[in-house]
Amino acid sequence: MGKFVIIVNEKGDPHFNLLATNGQIIGTSEIYKTMSACKNGIDSVKRCVEGGIEDQTVEGFEELKHPKFIVSQDKAGKFRFNLKAKNGEIILSSQGYVTKDSCINGINSVKNNAPDAAVVDAE
Repeated sequence: MGKFVIIVNEKGDPHFNLLATNGQIIGTSEIYKTMSACKNGIDSVKRCVEGGIEDQTVEGFEELKHPKFIVSQDKAGKFRFNLKAKNGEIILSSQGYVTKDSCINGINSVKNNAPDAAVVDAE
């Protein structure tokens, strides 16, 4: 089972990583101003994983309603995804993937790991 790990930076601002069962980071949140807001972000990820996948790397892609995962390609040619909440805010961002299939696998990992993931503090 995956887990959300809360990390507090040197300024005292928290953010979280979603880790897969193997310990790999699947996605990272923004930096929050309060621990309460960070935990609300985790709850939002858990609620929004049922969103569809909007593949913006294909011409004429279908724009989906929020919540949704958005697949894009960066200037270096790597594929990335963002999970957007019902309000349109990005609540989880991925690393860069070499292939689109790997990026989609990352999304599926979020969908599989996030709903029941424990929440822990960084060690």
